[in-house]
Amino acid sequence: MNPVIQALGRRLRLGVVGGSHGFIGPVHRTAARLDDLFEIAAGVLSSDPERGRAAGAAIGLPADRAYPTVEAMLAAERQRPDGIDAVAIMTPNALHYSAAMAALDAGLDVICDKPLTTSLADALALVAKVRETGLVFCTTYNYSAYPMVRQARAMVRAGEIGEVRQVHLTYVQGHNASLVEAEPGGKAWRFDPTQAGASLILGDIGSHAHHLGAYVTGLELQAVMAEVAATVLGRTADDYAGLLLRWSGGVPGTMWVTNAAAGAEHGLAFRIFGSKGGLEWHQEHPNELRHRRLGGFEQVLTKRLHGALHPAAERAARVEIGHPEGYQEAFATLYRDAAEAIVARRTGRAPDPLALDFPTVEDGARGIRFIEAGVESARTGRWVDCRLEL
Repeated sequence: MNPVIQALGRRLRLGVVGGSHGFIGPVHRTAARLDDLFEIAAGVLSSDPERGRAAGAAIGLPADRAYPTVEAMLAAERQRPDGIDAVAIMTPNALHYSAAMAALDAGLDVICDKPLTTSLADALALVAKVRETGLVFCTTYNYSAYPMVRQARAMVRAGEIGEVRQVHLTYVQGHNASLVEAEPGGKAWRFDPTQAGASLILGDIGSHAHHLGAYVTGLELQAVMAEVAATVLGRTADDYAGLLLRWSGGVPGTMWVTNAAAGAEHGLAFRIFGSKGGLEWHQEHPNELRHRRLGGFEQVLTKRLHGALHPAAERAARVEIGHPEGYQEAFATLYRDAAEAIVARRTGRAPDPLALDFPTVEDGARGIRFIEAGVESARTGRWVDCRLEL
């Protein structure tokens, strides 16, 4: 039985902010509906009210629930007996903070795209508000919800590779290998630092790589030494970063991220080595996790029969042996986890601890500290401390 309907007698009602055009809006909306735990009940689909109304109609919203602003949505929904329970935010980065804070002030749980904000001060304000209110806040670092990523996390925690000694992260894309922003219609908001934040490359994909490393290892990033650059002639925004990393306990590592590697597709991967072995995962082959043992053979872990993986991975897996799962399913797992936490908060019961494996507002704030430290290091040519006491 649908666990949300079983607990509440209905689905959770979701208000969406942003997503009228571009890639990520449909991903969020599909993820919210995949497990039938949410219904999309209202939205502010665009900063242009006319386009927002048209986009609302296109996804089936009643005309009176396709709002021109976040403030209008929150005020109107507060008065409805069937008002929204939570808000999902998928706008340009600079608009995340105001929408999230307004939703929290209205007593609503929040699911927010990454990066959390465009400044550390705003990120810390959201952390404080979430802790004050006790509301649920999920930051959608969606790669953390792949079954084999959760398997890797569980293996590290179980000591199966020993103490972590090295963490190496890559995220190599090619869609900006030419001057796409000079093409007609190519000047996307991500090339504007007032909307995207201080670094295109660290905010867009470096933050994903950073979170993946922290999520799997359980380590906190302590300091970075970074080179951040534009490699395409005529480009003003950065499209490349190479970083030396120092994790808690003095564990060293590296990160290479770019969206200007001609011919590359996606290229997100981690290689993590401990005292007894190592783990390697590539997002382009997401259903395989390589486990190498000191003095032993390499083993390729896949989604095998029930009970072969750690419970965290089993919970994230959706289909039977031999059937691949990927990006959309992982995104939906975050929505499923958030739904369980939201229902638990509303009903006063304890959630399944494995449902709390989703990235939080604190993870979002650590991502912003990482971005700011990388930018500062590239500017000064020095190691920069990026620890964040929360």
